Amino acid sequence: MKHVVVTGSLAFDYIMDFPQSFEENILPEKLHTLSVSFLAHNFSKNFGGTAGNITYNLGLLNQKPLLLASAGANDFKPYEQHLEGVSVNTSYIRKVEKEFSANMFMITDKNNCQIAGFYPGAMEKDDTLSIKNMKADFVVVAPTTPSAMGKFVKEAKAANIPYLYDPAQQIPRLSKEQLINGIDGASILIGNDYELAMLTKKTGFSKNDIKRKSKIVITTLGSKGSLIEEKGKQYSIGTVNPKKIVDPTGAGDAYIAGFLSGFLQNSDLKTAGQIAATAATYAIEHYGTQNHRFSLDDFKERYRQAFGETVKW
Repeated sequence: MKHVVVTGSLAFDYIMDFPQSFEENILPEKLHTLSVSFLAHNFSKNFGGTAGNITYNLGLLNQKPLLLASAGANDFKPYEQHLEGVSVNTSYIRKVEKEFSANMFMITDKNNCQIAGFYPGAMEKDDTLSIKNMKADFVVVAPTTPSAMGKFVKEAKAANIPYLYDPAQQIPRLSKEQLINGIDGASILIGNDYELAMLTKKTGFSKNDIKRKSKIVITTLGSKGSLIEEKGKQYSIGTVNPKKIVDPTGAGDAYIAGFLSGFLQNSDLKTAGQIAATAATYAIEHYGTQNHRFSLDDFKERYRQAFGETVKW
């Protein structure tokens, strides 16, 4: 089994639902003196963050990933136990004394408009971490602080370790130079169609430029599936019908875990993409990003029903 090191954020997600619309409760002409309060009907605290989500799903897929991130010594213990319960190696997590883990506070109205506040907390220390002394066969560079992402890319290249680059929501904060360095030489570059459009605009690269600089480019397309491109070849991957659509948050991270679980076990790209699509569906069917579970036997049967073939592990 290959040693997969996953970098990125660890966070607690506090999610609330507002049954009305924000628009009905905000006076546009008074935005300069805005002071509002929304009475939420539902509240949940969830484990989240890009690194946490990806490693959780890799753990479910029996990959035993190594998680490299920072967390607060004050509050991380329950999250750590949760990850260890699916065989995630948490020994490289830095526990920052007198600090909280990153926290996301989000309220969503009936129109799916969102207002959120994010406290980075211990995540600000991610740039003090290093993959240099870790046994790594593959590295995932997922969103955290821009300085940390740049550092992990640099270290992976210096050590000749293949890496997946997922700039995602940090694209606006990453500099043009940081983005170009991450793209150039990536074994896998992944993003949704909007994110990849942002990459072309910010870097000045065309889509073809990006495909020349990254070995594999994956574009996720939501309900339309995904597109995997490598050396002039394209693979269109369909979706797996969810039993119910509850919450799409975290589906992208589950997709990454599913793809890697196949790719690193030498599955062809189409099969790896179909494993990814299957993993993403489990996330969609549950509220929050890490509230789904499955056994490998259940997963294989779900895959067989969706794609009419057997996946080998």
